[in-house]
Amino acid sequence: MSVPTIPFPTQNLLKSVLKFSENVHYQTCPGDLILDTLRIGEGVLSDTGALVIQTGEFTGRSPKDKFIIKDDITETTVNWNEFNIPVDEKYYHVVYKKMIEYLEKLPELWIRDCYACADPRYRLNIRVINEKPWSNLFAYNMFLRPTEAELESFKPEWNVISCPDLKLNAEECGIRQHNVSLVSFKHKTILIAGSGYTGEMKKGIFTILNYILPQEKNVLSMHCSANMGENGDTAIFFGLSGTGKTTLSADPNRMLIGDDEHAWTADNIFNFEGGCYAKCIHLTEEKEPEIFQAIRHGALVENTKFFPGTNKINFDDGSVTENTRVSYPINFISNAQEPSIGGLPKNIFFLTCDACGVLPPISKLSPGQAMYQFISGYTAKVAGTETGITEPKPTFSACFGAPFLPLHPGKYAMMLGQKMQEHKVNVWLINTGWTGGSYGIGKRIKLSHTRAMITAALEGKLDNVTYEDHEVFGVAVPTSCPNVPTKLLNPRNTWTDTNAYDERAKCLGGLFIKNFEKYAAEISEEVLAAAPKI
Repeated sequence: MSVPTIPFPTQNLLKSVLKFSENVHYQTCPGDLILDTLRIGEGVLSDTGALVIQTGEFTGRSPKDKFIIKDDITETTVNWNEFNIPVDEKYYHVVYKKMIEYLEKLPELWIRDCYACADPRYRLNIRVINEKPWSNLFAYNMFLRPTEAELESFKPEWNVISCPDLKLNAEECGIRQHNVSLVSFKHKTILIAGSGYTGEMKKGIFTILNYILPQEKNVLSMHCSANMGENGDTAIFFGLSGTGKTTLSADPNRMLIGDDEHAWTADNIFNFEGGCYAKCIHLTEEKEPEIFQAIRHGALVENTKFFPGTNKINFDDGSVTENTRVSYPINFISNAQEPSIGGLPKNIFFLTCDACGVLPPISKLSPGQAMYQFISGYTAKVAGTETGITEPKPTFSACFGAPFLPLHPGKYAMMLGQKMQEHKVNVWLINTGWTGGSYGIGKRIKLSHTRAMITAALEGKLDNVTYEDHEVFGVAVPTSCPNVPTKLLNPRNTWTDTNAYDERAKCLGGLFIKNFEKYAAEISEEVLAAAPKI
């Protein structure tokens, strides 16, 4: 079928040799992006009207293939490590040229102007150029959407170019294999080739904001979700993918500010994004009604399967990947806060998916313990989130987001510590992982119990209960909590073999201590004293 195109504006064109043709679709609406995807045979509509696509070879991020150009801007400012991998600037030009030549040969492409940061004081204008219409739908869903009036004078500050079907020559391009996510702060461009996983676009922008905001704006960027109560009390939830940020922040009794990426300024919390990107493996309406009901026309569902002979999504089918995902505009959540800005936080929750089954499901942290846990960033990488992860794997990710932090973790930790002290915030450690044994033996903590514990903390119902210090980790564990079985609160009581629990707890404590050695020289005595006692 013939698809109408909107003329691409002649002003503010991407400075390149790209020869734009009549087949450039600019600022295409979601309905037409869905039709374009169906027309090229790369998507199917579910029974609820959501667009279901397959992202191909990559169904999660590929952190070993993410590179940052090392130049006079980044050489001494970026914390070069296994996540911030340097590559010479000459390779940026090689990859860029190949991507432009590739785009010029395509029969059509899709371009979107959008922005990040809900607080207008920090707005970042972005131009996204996509080979695929469904990639452009993801950009529509996940980034903030300018008004028609704003588009009249729109000037992109950063460009994102995505070509999933372009396979690069690794040796020629100075990269590891045929795919790449390449960030250049000098050229203010993110180049993504060889991977259709849409999260690469989202996390690319998150990475650059984690560089710009703390360093240039003195604003703390955070890998967290956030919501707000009726009284304006804001809560933020730190955690890596799979720990429950999206699920736990989508609380029907609180306004959702955002599910993944935020900043903490002197006077507010604001969302970077305009949408949500939720894991949907084992999704049910009963457990996660807000997310379930958001899977409708306009939502983009990735790598799920249908029940045979139907267009009904089988959310329990992880045969393609455990990292099945759905993106949707934040206003698909009935209680979304718009604009996505909240007041200063009163409660912080560190979410960890403990595959060892050792940590309490909820515990209260002292300031020193809070900094220790934040710098440690312990969790288990959940199956499918990254290439090669097939079952939970214990890991430490500084500031609960090391793969996306271009600066030294100490920079983010210092800013968080100052803000926690200044605003006297309650800090809680929440284990959304296993209890009664480690992965394979114990059971995952029920979502209903986790919600009940968080609600009790938010409503002040844990302020006056009795606490006991954990034998190894020293955190304060409540002895009672409304709507939660008392036995569940102390993880040692849930193991049939308490000696096995003690040994596992000491083992995990040892992993914490070992991981923290690299930070010890620059850390205060108060934080060092929060180390596990083994």
